[in-house]
Amino acid sequence: MIEVRDLSKTYTVHEKAPGLMGSIRSLFARETIAKHAVKGVSLDVGEGEILGLVGPNGAGKTTLVKMLAGIIHPSSGTASVLGYTPWERNNEFRRRIALVMGQKAQLWWDLPAADGFLLLKEIYQIEESRYRENLSYLAETLDVTKHLNVQVRRLSLGERMKMELIAALLHDPRVVFLDEPTIGLDLTAQRAVRDFLLEYREKHQPAIILTSHYMEDIEALCKRIVIIDGGGFIYDGPIEGIAATYAGQKVVTANLKRAGGVPVDPEALARFGTVLKAEDLEIKVSVDRERIADACAWILKTHAVTDLAIDEEDIGSVIERIFRERRVDPA
Repeated sequence: MIEVRDLSKTYTVHEKAPGLMGSIRSLFARETIAKHAVKGVSLDVGEGEILGLVGPNGAGKTTLVKMLAGIIHPSSGTASVLGYTPWERNNEFRRRIALVMGQKAQLWWDLPAADGFLLLKEIYQIEESRYRENLSYLAETLDVTKHLNVQVRRLSLGERMKMELIAALLHDPRVVFLDEPTIGLDLTAQRAVRDFLLEYREKHQPAIILTSHYMEDIEALCKRIVIIDGGGFIYDGPIEGIAATYAGQKVVTANLKRAGGVPVDPEALARFGTVLKAEDLEIKVSVDRERIADACAWILKTHAVTDLAIDEEDIGSVIERIFRERRVDPA
């Protein structure tokens, strides 16, 4: 459904020299630099797949999504979405995609959502029976039927996002771009949106590209993840593979008996890795993978253990460390 090959987007940025003289010189001879928002990326996304796109602010996530939605023309490379070149803006192409941006609304602020949906029905030329069926299904699934005739500005943020999702999906798009769809939502609203997207994917099998700063969204919705930084991909693969590729440690957690055990010695525990917790009832330490057996053996030998668990490092923490290390050493 989506094929991208060596896609790039470069902007020319004017640099102004500091100080008054620099400002005066820039009036006559401006220095320019090339800023690479997206650098030679390639990917494929198939039917029914939800691809998670993760990266820090300014990494190129939104630029890539906008190119694939046809809003931005690339500097080089090719892309095919449903067999169309996105930036040619073919009307049939636009009828078969949807773009939801968490920080931008498409519904009219002072009108009820139902009126906005009627306008979209005419724009997309949706048949009456299909429109009513889709609206009923989407509104009931998202539990907003009673809010359809309420002005959009009077809805909560979570309810407005649900209405935006309905507006985007009314015409049965085959490709859906979701740019930060849960930004600013509370935990209950985030969970409701995630549950809906999983159900919608199961029923309609669109290709979905999701960008989010919330790792809960990525872990709940995506089996495959792309990490982007500085405009280029640094990882593309299964979400489980991030820990195996970038996490050199696992977290060992031991629950201890309340009485009769040996006091926890943080210095002795530190021989095996980074001590995250060292209390009378719990030990938690981040250990290099090759030292897991030694650490567990020492804990079991020296303490009265009631439960022992070995877990992969949190995915969000691994990704944060990747970005932090790249800031220190961009190469």
